[in-house]
Amino acid sequence: MSSKPSDFLSENGPVANNIEGFSPRPQQQEMADVISQVLDENGVLIGEAGTGTGKTFAYLVPALLSGKKIIISTGTKHLQDQLYHRDLPVIRDALKMPISIALLKGRANYLCLNRLAEAGGQGSRLSSRIYVQLTTIREWAEKTLVGDVAELSSVPEDSTIWPMVTSTADNCLGQECPQFSDCYVYKARKEANDADILVVNHHLFMADMSLREGGFGEVLPGAEAVIFDEAHQLHDIASLFFGSTVTSRQLLDLSRDVFTAYLNDASDMPNIEDASNDLEKATRDFRLSMGRAKQRAPWREIKNKPEVKSGLQDLIEKLQSLKESLVPAAERGRSIENCLTRTESMLGRLMNFTDQAAEDQDLSEDTLQWFETYQRAFVLNITPLEISKLFQARRQRYQCAWIFTSATLAVGESFNYFAHRLGLDDAETQRWDSPFDYSNQALLYLPSLGIEPNHHLYTSAVVDASIPVLQASQGRAFVLFTSHRALKEAAELFADKLDFTLLIQGEAPKAELLERFRNISSAVLLGTSSFWEGVDVRGEALSCVIIDKLPFASMGEPVMQARLAAMRKQGRNPFMEYQLPEAVITLKQGVGRLIRDVNDTGVLMICDPRIRSKSYGRVFLSSLPPMRKVTDPDEVEKFFRENC
Repeated sequence: MSSKPSDFLSENGPVANNIEGFSPRPQQQEMADVISQVLDENGVLIGEAGTGTGKTFAYLVPALLSGKKIIISTGTKHLQDQLYHRDLPVIRDALKMPISIALLKGRANYLCLNRLAEAGGQGSRLSSRIYVQLTTIREWAEKTLVGDVAELSSVPEDSTIWPMVTSTADNCLGQECPQFSDCYVYKARKEANDADILVVNHHLFMADMSLREGGFGEVLPGAEAVIFDEAHQLHDIASLFFGSTVTSRQLLDLSRDVFTAYLNDASDMPNIEDASNDLEKATRDFRLSMGRAKQRAPWREIKNKPEVKSGLQDLIEKLQSLKESLVPAAERGRSIENCLTRTESMLGRLMNFTDQAAEDQDLSEDTLQWFETYQRAFVLNITPLEISKLFQARRQRYQCAWIFTSATLAVGESFNYFAHRLGLDDAETQRWDSPFDYSNQALLYLPSLGIEPNHHLYTSAVVDASIPVLQASQGRAFVLFTSHRALKEAAELFADKLDFTLLIQGEAPKAELLERFRNISSAVLLGTSSFWEGVDVRGEALSCVIIDKLPFASMGEPVMQARLAAMRKQGRNPFMEYQLPEAVITLKQGVGRLIRDVNDTGVLMICDPRIRSKSYGRVFLSSLPPMRKVTDPDEVEKFFRENC
């Protein structure tokens, strides 16, 4: 048998012979052969694979056949788990290859036995509900083999108990931890070192690449190839890790860990407890000084407000006092020494937000200081506006193959937008269209609303135009919005005009909403950004996708504002070079929800009149699958009668 991956994915190949329901696809076979060549040559590939291509098998088969140590990085932990628990074992068994595989997540995904033991000392600070959850975790700890917190679904993943019983790069004691020999993170990383194929996620990969997390760095240099799935998410994740962040959670975690270290190693030094309590209060007071409303804006907009300046100064002073109280106790134990190191690091990062730091350091025009506030929390960020040189410099340290793939990387036929943002100008580029017959399976409906998206009655017009379509589809639809405000308004309007079950984002967890949608024969799900991608509903349950507006990013987004301003200063066209391609890729993600299987049929309704009236509308249309376009609602009803 030939060693070409395409033969393994052919009609009579081992994949078809061992996987029930597998059907060969020319696009998948061609993609696998191209990836195989890139792996052999240590090249760089940017590859877009349309929905239904089967890109996962297209890169897994050549990856396993290559015999190389390969890291596969995904955009979400969900896909990471799917690869490790389902797809990789299936392909490995089909190819009959003795390949070792490993799954590695960030530290916060693993139970820390030392911190679990110490958490009991927090009893006086725990509510009864959190204490019950702690008891549940202790019972689970007696049984778990890998310590992955995802195993314990009975404790909510956003519970405040998890930071108390998991570790971070800051608070991990490393080899000096009394529980090191049983450490789940250490065991996972040892397994990762030994594996032929290692599955990680983009956040963990970028943490390692930016040298912000120790202990994983020895794995990456050993890789002979890196494959990024869901690569369209990579730039935004990389931007976070190439910057600097201070959060209220980091500060409160530090305060709590100081208190625990005080109880265990320095109970005769009450000034440490006082300093810990003072830091907690100063953190909460600083959040209040920023205003009660949720905000996301450049730091300059609030940094000169007297209450904010005073709150920041008080927070810095309390950190300084904490540092002074920890210095004489540092030799008492690794926990206190670790808290001291974290306090010094936090001080340095917070100082970057003072006026004096701005004067002394003359912060670069290539970075943006911005903040975000939630109901009880805050985040302070310093983000680079351009990361292409940073990413390229780090990538060149590792002489291996690099493969970037997703269903949405190209704008029209061009990969320039994705490539330039990551400094991948040397990459080979390829597109493989979806094997689905969109011209017969789908219909693109472009209604005439009569008003523009900025009109105050626009959402009402979208709802009115959607009603006959939803009646024709008998529900079975996603209605996707570009803002929470529009979703909320539409939900109220639909409630008075539709008899179908309405499922509204925010009223239940995402997974629960999707499960109910699949099980209710005529539901209508209203969602925003989180439902535009990573959602897979096959069959008749989803027969219609309605999109209210072309998904241009909000002009209130601070990082985007700064990027646009920097591009204008350079004499570039920010709309054509940034806003338009970003919106096109987002739209492609939303459109990709409609046809998920060779037998699926459905209607895509894009309400925004600009897709027809503006010259840039052609860019959007040329980036979509080849669907028949109609403007008459009667054509929609006819399509549903004949196909759905």
